[in-house]
Amino acid sequence: MKLIASSFFKSTALATLGLLMATQAQAGNWDLCPGYDQPASTEPDAPRYEAFFSPYTHHWTPDDEHEQVYAVSLSRLLPNNRYCGFSLFNNSFGQPSAYAFVGKSWPGFWRAQPQLYVSVSAGIIYGYVGQYKDKVPLNVGGFSPVVIPAIGYRLSPKSTLEIQLLGTAAVMFGTTWRF
Repeated sequence: MKLIASSFFKSTALATLGLLMATQAQAGNWDLCPGYDQPASTEPDAPRYEAFFSPYTHHWTPDDEHEQVYAVSLSRLLPNNRYCGFSLFNNSFGQPSAYAFVGKSWPGFWRAQPQLYVSVSAGIIYGYVGQYKDKVPLNVGGFSPVVIPAIGYRLSPKSTLEIQLLGTAAVMFGTTWRF
């Protein structure tokens, strides 16, 4: 129980730090994401944020210790198809976790299917602690660098279906909504 409380506290602290950093960047105090203070589009009603929800993750090699992973994230849309944000999730072992990231998307990368896009995010993940600390590479005190490639299909200007590749461990299925 102490480990879960500690993980929850650190995950919440990382998410709070990410939100604080984003707020400071927007106020012009820090330039964490160059262009953060500029909207992704000059259109007045253009979406500025994107929310992601994943109800299902498939592990390539199932393990009796694996639990279902649920994830939510919020991203700020930036010029040139860039974004930055944070995610809260429970990891494969039921530990509260967080991910602070920056990323880039390439919409319409395949001319025959202009609704398809690819993207990649990179950042710091927290949450694999205790007996599960070796389940992610380069883990130091529960913090690890992460790169997550994704492919998605734009259903409308505001919504998508997306698949994220979680290294050699799993694939995450989700949906996004822009607002």
